[in-house]
Amino acid sequence: MNGLSLLKCICDETRFEILELLQKDKELCVNDFVEKLKKDQPLVSHHLKTLKKCGIVKSRDEGKKAMYTISNNQLSELISNVIKTSKKIPILCTDNNCC
Repeated sequence: MNGLSLLKCICDETRFEILELLQKDKELCVNDFVEKLKKDQPLVSHHLKTLKKCGIVKSRDEGKKAMYTISNNQLSELISNVIKTSKKIPILCTDNNCC
């Protein structure tokens, strides 16, 4: 996967929220995401499937549940750096249609 493909995969509000939660909690199931994000289960499952297809998250079965984690340390570090950096950058654009 090249850098542009990686950014396209994570540049969705719900997918990035999922990754932020995984960065914080390390491992969660679909129901955890639904509860924390206050979003419908089919939507959350769709985004988890996309992240898994891209290789950004991985899952393991635990009984009837699938537990999701960020797939490797480099991606986890990238997400952490994006979160930290976004808090340090002043708001550059106030046009909601821009970004």
